[in-house]
Amino acid sequence: VQLQACGGGLVQAGGSLRLSCAASGRTFTRYVMGWFRQPPGKDREFVGAISWSDGSTYYADSMKGRFTISRDNAKNTMYLQMNSLKPEDTAVYYCAARTYYTYRPLADEKYDYWGQGTLVTVSS
Repeated sequence: VQLQACGGGLVQAGGSLRLSCAASGRTFTRYVMGWFRQPPGKDREFVGAISWSDGSTYYADSMKGRFTISRDNAKNTMYLQMNSLKPEDTAVYYCAARTYYTYRPLADEKYDYWGQGTLVTVSS
């Protein structure tokens, strides 16, 4: 499984940005895709996840409201729409993938495959 994240850049506070994660290597029907981020000098944190089969989503509590995860099955691409960005959203954003199992909820943060990360910088 190969994941390629892109779409990062410099944006002013209050602005929006959409990240993309292109997936390849196999059929993703039975996969969960997730977004993580790592702010400078801090630990990586979970943003949210989407079930590839039915599009159901989960967001970490601190990410709810401004971030939206979606996917395009035909393009094998996941998106992270970020609105009302704040300087504290500055981070390297990573996409990840794992096999879907019914006993592992979308909140499960253990992933098997990772993309290379894309930097988002929000200026004040």
